[in-house]
Amino acid sequence: MRVAQESSSPEALEGERKTVTALFADIKGSTELERDLDPEEARAIVDPALKLMIDAVHRYDGYVVQSTGDGIFAMFGAPLAHEDHPQRALYAAIRMQEDLRRYGATLRERGRAPIEIRIGVNTGEVVVRAIQTAAGHAEYTPIGHTNNLASRMQTVAPTGSIATTEDTRKLCEGYFTFRSLGPTRVKGVSEAVTVHEVTGLGPLRTRLQASARRGLSRFVGRAAELEQMKRALELAKSGRGQLVAAVGEAGVGKSRLFFEFRAAGQPGCLVLETLSVSHGKASAYLPLIDLLKNYFEITPDDDARRRREKIGGKILILDRALEDTLPYLFTLLEVAESDDQIARLDPEIRRRRTLDAIKRLLLRESLHQPLVAIFEDLHWVDEGSHALLNLLAESLGTARVLMLVNYRPEFTHNWGNKTYYTQLRLDPLGAETGEEMLNALLDDGRELAPLKQLIIEKTEGNPLFIEEIVQALFEQGALVRNGAVKLAKSLNTIQIPSTVQAVLASRIDRLPAEQKDLLQTLAIIGKEFPLGLVRAVSGKSDDELDSLLAGLQTAEFIYEQPAVGDVAYVFKHALSQQVASGSALMERRRVLHERVARALEVRFPETVETQPELIAHHFTEAGLGAEAVPYWQRAGERALQRSANLEAIDQLEKGLELLGSPPDVAERSRPADEARRFALLLLLGVGRVRVGEFAKAHQAFLRAAETAKSLGSTENVISAALELVHMTHTTGFPAPEALQLLEEALQKLGPDDSPLKARTLSGLARFLGVTGERQKLMSYAPQAVAMARRIGDPKLVSYSLLGMFYALSGPEHADERLAITTEMQDLAKAADVENLTYSQHFWRGYCLLELGDTAGADEDFEAYGRWAAETNQPFHQSICEMLRAMRALMSGRFEDSERLAQNTFVITRSMQAETAAGVFGLQMFALRREQGRLKEVEPVVRMFVQQNSADAAWRPGLAVIYSELGLTADARAEFENLAKHDFGDLPRDSMWMGTLTYFADICTFLAGC
Repeated sequence: MRVAQESSSPEALEGERKTVTALFADIKGSTELERDLDPEEARAIVDPALKLMIDAVHRYDGYVVQSTGDGIFAMFGAPLAHEDHPQRALYAAIRMQEDLRRYGATLRERGRAPIEIRIGVNTGEVVVRAIQTAAGHAEYTPIGHTNNLASRMQTVAPTGSIATTEDTRKLCEGYFTFRSLGPTRVKGVSEAVTVHEVTGLGPLRTRLQASARRGLSRFVGRAAELEQMKRALELAKSGRGQLVAAVGEAGVGKSRLFFEFRAAGQPGCLVLETLSVSHGKASAYLPLIDLLKNYFEITPDDDARRRREKIGGKILILDRALEDTLPYLFTLLEVAESDDQIARLDPEIRRRRTLDAIKRLLLRESLHQPLVAIFEDLHWVDEGSHALLNLLAESLGTARVLMLVNYRPEFTHNWGNKTYYTQLRLDPLGAETGEEMLNALLDDGRELAPLKQLIIEKTEGNPLFIEEIVQALFEQGALVRNGAVKLAKSLNTIQIPSTVQAVLASRIDRLPAEQKDLLQTLAIIGKEFPLGLVRAVSGKSDDELDSLLAGLQTAEFIYEQPAVGDVAYVFKHALSQQVASGSALMERRRVLHERVARALEVRFPETVETQPELIAHHFTEAGLGAEAVPYWQRAGERALQRSANLEAIDQLEKGLELLGSPPDVAERSRPADEARRFALLLLLGVGRVRVGEFAKAHQAFLRAAETAKSLGSTENVISAALELVHMTHTTGFPAPEALQLLEEALQKLGPDDSPLKARTLSGLARFLGVTGERQKLMSYAPQAVAMARRIGDPKLVSYSLLGMFYALSGPEHADERLAITTEMQDLAKAADVENLTYSQHFWRGYCLLELGDTAGADEDFEAYGRWAAETNQPFHQSICEMLRAMRALMSGRFEDSERLAQNTFVITRSMQAETAAGVFGLQMFALRREQGRLKEVEPVVRMFVQQNSADAAWRPGLAVIYSELGLTADARAEFENLAKHDFGDLPRDSMWMGTLTYFADICTFLAGC
């Protein structure tokens, strides 16, 4: 038997990636049959069976890849994609089984043994290639593990059954019923595969029903449309028939809108509803048959006689004048007597009279009670059903009928000029309603805000896509619900669920081959693209390109957008771009990515300057890592300049990943690569400090220092060490390696003055100022300032003065420290170093507060806070909130102080800072003390001290609590425990002065006892 060629497009692409459902069907015992019979007799039995299998595949728009002699291999979803290809495959499989059972019965009647088949089905990704045969036909061959697993399912399927994988079952759950056959060892697969047997049709027919089964999401953003439908119903009830059409692309909520309208209730009306199915165009009148069965209340258990009784009885009760419609209704619903004269009529006459009979029936029913007739998914409607809709549309003007239809934009009709026609255009949800929907699905926690924004951006507000992506994130374990919803995995990108991918791929595959080819190219370029770049990459003539772009605009895959100079375009959906790009074979993608990168380098110098990450991305995807790395570095630098710190970290890590691991000692040195590695690591550390990832920043700076040593670059070692100093100085994160790195480097610099030596001395002074090693500090700090002044660089002097700030500690030097911070600020302004200028506001505000100038301190702190917010640095933002909490406490604004302390805790916890709980505890301790509520925190502090008994820093606070609560013995015990080693266990850090005030209070209390 020869399988007919099914190429719908001779210009189809040579190969592409597709998600398909593969089906293998095999006649059980065919070998024995052929052994026992003459070959011609055997073929006379087998060939009709093969034809039934092939017909079942074709009925549901599948493609027969191969006939194996006693079975077939078919796929659904390719060459032409269908959004419901898994369901189509199982519908075809069930149809095969039913047809083969009937065929087996005829064989049994002829004295032959019946034929039985086994069917295996699996869904997954394949590469589909078009192979041109000698006859000039294109044969489509899928390659991939998906096919092999479907074949294995067929071999493990019990005779007469359909076996599927878990992937297929998940996509078809509810549409079909299944029985688990358990984990099964399958040849060629290392792990056991869970196999399911298809046992029949399920209760679901639509995607909305599937959503309702797992729980409908909140209905948002369609209140105005719902009101219009209600107004139309009132008009229809008064005898002014109405036709309302809800129009929108797949997933925007057309069926959900109708569902909510039905749920609102239509008292006193008869509601009839039906829908077209994607595989129903080949089945004439399928929606009408479904509508009539609902009207006559026909059930699957009714035999032909019972169905005739229901139809005849209802017609005669309604109006005997309709009796002449009965033969046509009987024939349409396949319950006519054996001598069916209607079936022998001219087909066109029979069609016209049948449609007229249905129209008369519905209009007559509307005289009895208002009628709401709902027809869904008209983009899949068959020609006969469409003809009835046209008839009804012409007859609605004075009827008590509300006709509700919905469809996608590609469906066309001629009803638009009717005065009683209303079109409801359903657009995707806006940002606000999209967020409302996501809040209902995910809760409204702040930590999920970035994910919600990413989902809205990706889906462009399409409700179906939002629901399916959220569902997929839960199934993938990226989201977990344990009381509240939490993000369990880091997400840089969102994987498109199979359901969404199928919808989009189905639209793409209906494009002409050349438009589809160009769409893939555009998708590789990016979501937005200028016409000049498309010309450079596509290699097509202007006329040809303009025509293809116009076609893609008409199909609403891309939009032209305003741009300065060159014409620019943008994809309507980011997900459409992702699906189109993902369908191209990897080799084609690499070629196109390189072509885009080269064109951007040569023809778009502004992009090189302003969007280096774009060029880096294309070189990376082209497999040209060495050319991508410099652009990732530039991108990271620019992102840090814009305070886009997380973006910078991502870009810098991509560059490092392309460089690979550092060479070990035995390898030949690659100085250029190692110099690039050093620069990337240093920038990466800066980015991580800014977002509060101090441990990771510490590791990045240490790796940078090791790389600098391997290059023999003292200057680079100093740069890495100074970043460690800056991190320790501003955050308190310990980096003891900085001292050794700087002292070793200082020995190599020689006796002469130089900016590098001044920076090294300044770094040493700042580091020692934090750690409290005063002897060394007093040696390095004056040297640093003196050398910086000799060199005459304002920035260098400003940095070096901070070492002197630490050297002059103690209340007796408060005025000198204020003078130093004022000079530091003036020098930073003169050097025009913004981050230095604003960070100096903190130090100056600190000094002013110490001297009692609270107004001046507040002014500096506010300037520091504005800078922290503008530069998006969580660490500095947390310091600002902490300062504001402290100032509120000092002013007696306790509620404000507590709120600001909680803000501080939220920020520090988001940075995963180890000190978050400790800092919050200190703030709440000070607040509760001022409120006279220390008793509330005493159990918490006591437990904390017990759990951290080696850390003496918390014990003075506990002793203060005991003193405030009048617990003399406990207060004395804590004080004596601290005094045991002459208070040497307490760190001389920034809290030392506060600790001394605690001791003063404790001593005052104990002295009075």
